[in-house]
Amino acid sequence: MDKSDKYKPIGLFDSGVGGLTVYKELKTLLPNEDYIYFGDTLNMPYGEKSEEQLTEIARKIFDFFASQQVKAVVMACNTTSAICYDKLKDDYDFKIYPVIQSVSKILSARDVKRIGVFATPATVNSHAYSKYILGKEVFEVGCPEWVKIVENNEINTPESINKIKNRIDEMMKFNPERIVLGCTHYPYLADVIGKFYPEQNLINPAKYFAQYIKDDLSESGLLGANDGGYEDIFVSAEPVKFMLSSERFYPISKLPKLLKL
Repeated sequence: MDKSDKYKPIGLFDSGVGGLTVYKELKTLLPNEDYIYFGDTLNMPYGEKSEEQLTEIARKIFDFFASQQVKAVVMACNTTSAICYDKLKDDYDFKIYPVIQSVSKILSARDVKRIGVFATPATVNSHAYSKYILGKEVFEVGCPEWVKIVENNEINTPESINKIKNRIDEMMKFNPERIVLGCTHYPYLADVIGKFYPEQNLINPAKYFAQYIKDDLSESGLLGANDGGYEDIFVSAEPVKFMLSSERFYPISKLPKLLKL
């Protein structure tokens, strides 16, 4: 990459609105960058897909971002970071930031011994957090219902609250000192989780991840030199539903564009 690459946009993707938790933190730290966000609502939830399906999906998204001449792609999705990053990282010229690998470096340095992780079944089955968080006891609990609860904006229904509590009860068997919200959708559920577990002990990786990206872009001489920055938001299905679901965490100003890969 050369000096002119600093003017190129940053791409981010996730299976839906979850990645907006990362996007919000990144925009706060780097307001002058240009951004392209893709919510793959057509293929949501990623956590129930096979390794082959996820890799095919991620490659199409990477190809799209390559066509947009981005300088970096943020894998604002724990599932694809766990399953697809190693398979794709050498096939593209832009920088790639996978959330699990990036954040685990920071979590490894935290002064705690027992870390719980709520994640999708695919992330849990990959044991990525256990692999990349070093020197800690790591306990991973799969939460297959949680992404749909967020995407369907059903966070405070009695049925959803019961599903969330059941997973917390399962996690409490391990007595974790901190719990990582190991899917970008899960910070939307922090208020409900906080009814059953101290909210101050939850770790939202988005904050650490955004700082990691900023520091790395700075060290690489790729911090944006744009004035003001723009955002383009794309989805692969149901743009109105995406816009409504985003309101709780990152309200977007206009209807997303529809993109079929």
